[in-house]
Amino acid sequence: MKYFDIHTHIFPAKIADKAVTFLENYYHHRWPGGGDTADLLAGMDDAKVSGALIFSCATKPEQVIPANDFLAAAQHDHPGRFYAFGTLHPDYKDPADEIRRIKDMGLKGIKIHPDFQHIYIDEPKMMRIYELVGDELPLMIHMGDRRTDFSSPWRLAKVLDAMPEIKVIAAHFGGYSEWDDVRRHLVGRDVWFDTSSTFWELPAESARQIALEHGTDKLLFGSDYPACMPKQAIADVLTMKLSENDNEKIFYRNAEQLLGLEVKEL
Repeated sequence: MKYFDIHTHIFPAKIADKAVTFLENYYHHRWPGGGDTADLLAGMDDAKVSGALIFSCATKPEQVIPANDFLAAAQHDHPGRFYAFGTLHPDYKDPADEIRRIKDMGLKGIKIHPDFQHIYIDEPKMMRIYELVGDELPLMIHMGDRRTDFSSPWRLAKVLDAMPEIKVIAAHFGGYSEWDDVRRHLVGRDVWFDTSSTFWELPAESARQIALEHGTDKLLFGSDYPACMPKQAIADVLTMKLSENDNEKIFYRNAEQLLGLEVKEL
């Protein structure tokens, strides 16, 4: 089996410990990964994951350019192993220019984290960004969390109704901890789900039902490293007991189609 991890976070080595500690405190969950490039590569090698999509989140507008420069450098330094999504902040002064720069640097898409960027995904500022991106780049959006309402599944349904041309990966099976609403508002829509940060709360049989109802053609394997190591994330997906064909689509074929790449066997 080949593996491509669609959902990983990395940070510059000098701030990785601080970033992971912040995330552990926010989510009240012990994270096994170190959060830096070397640790992610080691975890990928251990799980025989040949490639990973990396991203970071700009929590302030002034972080956008350095974050995207860091991600572009990591992609450049590890060809075939790392593919990057850039970041945008809703208050960044010239999103159109940065979207052009993201394309010019060869980044594969854009990641939005509404909880940390304090933005509702259907706000006018975000709708403007979606309009600027159009159908050229996929958008990875952190979805769900019962503690907040920034990215509730019903909000993404509104966005998709207004802009059916955009390509969205709805992280965490479409909405972390809000999977009843995922089934109500997103299952069956033209939107991708990833498997990241799901199985410690959603029973495997419930995940299997969502996967089959939504369609495994629109499901992508993601670990959410450093929240979970790739090897454990692979084992979690296998608990759904899907067919070999479905697993191939989830673990690498769908990523190849969406990102336009060829996943190698490690």
